[in-house]
Amino acid sequence: MVTMEITMGKRIMVIPDTQIRPGDDLSFLDAIGRYAVEMKPDIIVHLGDFADMPSLSSHDKAGSKSMEGQRYKADIQASKDAMKVLLSPVRAEQKRLTDTKRARWKPRLVMLGGNHEHRINRAIQNDPKLDGLISLGDLEYEKSGWEFIPFLQPIVIEGISFCHYFVSGVMGNPCNTARMLLLKHHQSCIAGHQQGRDIAYGKRADGTEMTALIAGSCYEHEEHYLNHQTNNHWRGLYILHDVNNGSFDEMPVSLKYLRKKYGTSK
Repeated sequence: MVTMEITMGKRIMVIPDTQIRPGDDLSFLDAIGRYAVEMKPDIIVHLGDFADMPSLSSHDKAGSKSMEGQRYKADIQASKDAMKVLLSPVRAEQKRLTDTKRARWKPRLVMLGGNHEHRINRAIQNDPKLDGLISLGDLEYEKSGWEFIPFLQPIVIEGISFCHYFVSGVMGNPCNTARMLLLKHHQSCIAGHQQGRDIAYGKRADGTEMTALIAGSCYEHEEHYLNHQTNNHWRGLYILHDVNNGSFDEMPVSLKYLRKKYGTSK
């Protein structure tokens, strides 16, 4: 009798926009970190907008008011504090495995640049006096172990194209449906940016499955520009199981579930 060895594809944890701002309750990030330890993904992809950077929201337009330095520093510190909370369970598990001579686990960490991080570059473009005073490096993503992918630059990992959002035409507007992503890009695509979640399925000519996913909310705060109904959207992350050449089995994991699982329910 001939037995065939079954080889599983990669496991990828996808974390949508967290939009960290000063004063946020960071315990949900600890729950995400602990879940990462439990699932032990090969790759963790953050879809961008890890930091919210509200101090620079006025710099999205030329001629805006001068940046308030103390608020900028607070935004940066909030992001760095949040990153420590997220990665602390991961680092602790890696140390435990090393100390006990267990199998090594060092997931690839990929951070996509979002439009909120890009506010730093926009501020410099709109006010050249800020050049040399502020930069994306202030967030210290790479120092924390992430590969940083610039805003709107797609990266293909295991046959899946990841980007904070994909544009739909020469004007650069975001593709706002998963179905549109499949029609325009003809491959599995995952994007953040847009609240809630949208998913679509298709097949390439050779029969390979394609999945497009838009999920842009992995935070708990409410957005001031949304109303009660539109703030009531899904918030969470995704685990992609058995990833192989763009095909995968997706598993949604809500923040509500993670809070219950790790005893941090609000």
